[in-house]
Amino acid sequence: MIFSTILIYSCTKLHETAGGNLTSVQVTNDSSATVLLRGVYNSLEYPFTSYLQIFPLADISTDEAIVPTRANNWDDNGIWRDLHQQKWNSTSSIIHDCFNSLSGIVFAATDLLQYNPTAQQQAEARFLRAWAMYWQVDLFDQVPYREPGESVVKAARVRKGMEALDYIISEINAVEPSLPDGPASEANKYAAKTLLMKCYLNKAVYINRLNPVFVAADMDTVISLADEIINSGQYSFSRNYFDNFSPINANALIGKENIFTQQSNPDGNYLVSFAWLFPLDYAQGGFNGFCTLPDFYNKFDTADKRRGTAYSYPNSRPNPGNRVNVGFLIGQQYDLNTDDSLYSGLLPVIYTADVQNIETGSNLEMPGIRPIKYAPDYLNFYPPSPATNNFVYFRLSDVLLMKAEAISRGGIPTNAGIYGNTALALVNAIRTNPSRGVSALTSLSPNDLLDERGRELWWENWRRQDMIRFGKFLLPFQEKDYISDPKYLIFPIPDEQLAVNPNLVQNPGY
Repeated sequence: MIFSTILIYSCTKLHETAGGNLTSVQVTNDSSATVLLRGVYNSLEYPFTSYLQIFPLADISTDEAIVPTRANNWDDNGIWRDLHQQKWNSTSSIIHDCFNSLSGIVFAATDLLQYNPTAQQQAEARFLRAWAMYWQVDLFDQVPYREPGESVVKAARVRKGMEALDYIISEINAVEPSLPDGPASEANKYAAKTLLMKCYLNKAVYINRLNPVFVAADMDTVISLADEIINSGQYSFSRNYFDNFSPINANALIGKENIFTQQSNPDGNYLVSFAWLFPLDYAQGGFNGFCTLPDFYNKFDTADKRRGTAYSYPNSRPNPGNRVNVGFLIGQQYDLNTDDSLYSGLLPVIYTADVQNIETGSNLEMPGIRPIKYAPDYLNFYPPSPATNNFVYFRLSDVLLMKAEAISRGGIPTNAGIYGNTALALVNAIRTNPSRGVSALTSLSPNDLLDERGRELWWENWRRQDMIRFGKFLLPFQEKDYISDPKYLIFPIPDEQLAVNPNLVQNPGY
């Protein structure tokens, strides 16, 4: 009932648009443009922070995440099973909502451009539009667009594939000089450089998703952009890996790795608290939903602090037993105030590793390792009270891993910062930092690099993209024991959108 209420409350706000009821005569000063720009930022909140749109497509469709059905709980007509088993179709409500939300961001950012923004405001809006367009290319391979002020009665035009990616790259290059150096919660130069890295690293995939051929010149561009970010001196490893996701990660001295984040906002659509509510059991105040799989969990060394640790932070629970409270929760769970064993009714809350798409039996609530990436903000545990954890889009470690991958794919090695000039050195710079505390690798295969991206960036929306780039997405994994049809490398265009826009064409196979 709580989950349904939150969904109903949130969905009432999905179609609001910045500037939709204003005319260019009414919006004539910087303060008005500032309000409209904040509306563009706010339009990113629900699709990214609710874990109900981008995340299901990006992570539940992979070996990293699963949403088991427990009796009638989390069944939702099989929508979560369809995602994990790669059986979705063009009628999926999650796919429909995600496509619409991304299109809404593009519209809000484009709409702002007709209302006299300053050079920096225009640059920020165009960057945010490029960010949404990038996800449209990645997920759907088609990007509807209009020019500022163009009538919404006429069907939006559509850029596809490389035409869309080339436009995104040109936009980022055009606005980057007008973007500020920071803070991370606003569009900035280094967020633009990181997004360009994503574009060039995945360019071969967007040309041919089944058999990408990586070009050395593109890899050199990735490396050059990484060096610009590293040499800026703006970012370094945080004291604790989980500082980057804590309720005080907006403080640049705490979340020192964060390059681009979504700022906490009390408007009701900022729902990063779902990051802990969805996995945790009812006895812990959660909704007993999202889990990871044992094969993914077992990729971590036992000493790896990213796998789980006892984390103390402002307003955290006392945790007298020094129990693991962030990372992957497994085994007996405890009251973090008293250290008493937790019970759900008469059953002890003991999370077990093995998990299935459909759980049955008397103990069906407990299977599944529970991922907690964002340390719970106990002062704002439930929405609509907004958790103060800023939602993370880009981090330094992703930049280092992308540089390592670009070198391994034929790019020319370079020295920048203290991280070394080989793919192995870059990966080990992350692993051996005290905030991770893992021993160095002695060699680095493509599988090692993919696994390291999984260990470092789990639950951050990159797993599907990474598995596609490394040729693993369609292969069998836990609770999906077959090779999937290549059509699932791209999501379908929702039927509703095809009906109203003749410029959209259904993706092959759907």
